[in-house]
Amino acid sequence: MGELLASRAFYEGLASIRDVDMLEDLLSLPSEEVVSCLGKLDGDIILLGAGGKIGPSLAHMIRRASDLAGKKRRVIGVVRQARPELEANFARWGIELRTCNLLDPHRLAQLPDAPIVFYLAAMKFGTTGQEPTTWAINSFLPGLVCQRYPASRIVAYSTGNVYPLVRPETGGSKETDPPGPIGQYAMSCLGREQIFTYFSQQNNTPVALLRLNYANEMRYGTLVDLGQLVLAERPVDLSMAYFNAIWQGDANLMAVRAVEYASVPPRIFNIAGPKILAVREVALQFGRLFGKQVRFGSTEGPDALLNDARASYRFLGEPLVPEEKLIHWIADWLVRGGPTLRKPTMFQVRNGKF
Repeated sequence: MGELLASRAFYEGLASIRDVDMLEDLLSLPSEEVVSCLGKLDGDIILLGAGGKIGPSLAHMIRRASDLAGKKRRVIGVVRQARPELEANFARWGIELRTCNLLDPHRLAQLPDAPIVFYLAAMKFGTTGQEPTTWAINSFLPGLVCQRYPASRIVAYSTGNVYPLVRPETGGSKETDPPGPIGQYAMSCLGREQIFTYFSQQNNTPVALLRLNYANEMRYGTLVDLGQLVLAERPVDLSMAYFNAIWQGDANLMAVRAVEYASVPPRIFNIAGPKILAVREVALQFGRLFGKQVRFGSTEGPDALLNDARASYRFLGEPLVPEEKLIHWIADWLVRGGPTLRKPTMFQVRNGKF
């Protein structure tokens, strides 16, 4: 896509996402604001936990924006275990790939220094029955990272699960609302935030915490889950009757811009789309797009995990892709048999057990 930059006008004219190559290009497409942001910052950038759903496209966006800004910097993606496809992509994109068990302090100490750190390491699915590992990764590891990079600016991913369930008429939880995590996964994520806050204050380390609900692309996300259920004519669970959705490309744009606002103590940003979506309404919309009857398997719950991200838009920019556009892209992708990651988000879970 050359010098093309992400913009609302560009996405408005995009009716369909053709294939995985096009999808990867779009997820990493920087905006003018992101190019400007990375142009003002000096030094290398390291992404810890870069092998998951978000890390590759975020690293690629950082590489592309840095190049457009004329910044000669290393972009380093750290993963626990390399995969051939990831190795090939990182090499093609100009991103250094390092493997490291981040829980090993000796291995962590051997990673390159970098003035900017993106922290993406986390454990969610499979946490039930593996609670000690969950707490080690989600709460203990942040302390090790803060000790390794005390002089860096850190953008750390958190989750909207640290909030309690709220009714949709509230507009969603705000950054100033008190947390109310449900279950050990959510509690360990709040632990992650508290550890980052402790070391931020102890070492004067600027930190930004991103409470994300929920990133979607063609292969994964809450909207993909709902679209697949409707397409297969399986009943749609209404237990968690409302949710937020955001295009992962938009979430990446906001995450990069957050580095400018890292502070002591940490600055918290909600990352979510502007609308509170009703599961019933979205499922019926997929039904119309697919020409399918929609069946529902439960009654609607009165509350849900919901984020109000409007305060963050003033600093990180508003999402460029509306939820309506995202639904149409995903419907088109699924009808054409586009690949998915086959990893349900389990967003309907209300007891915090993943």
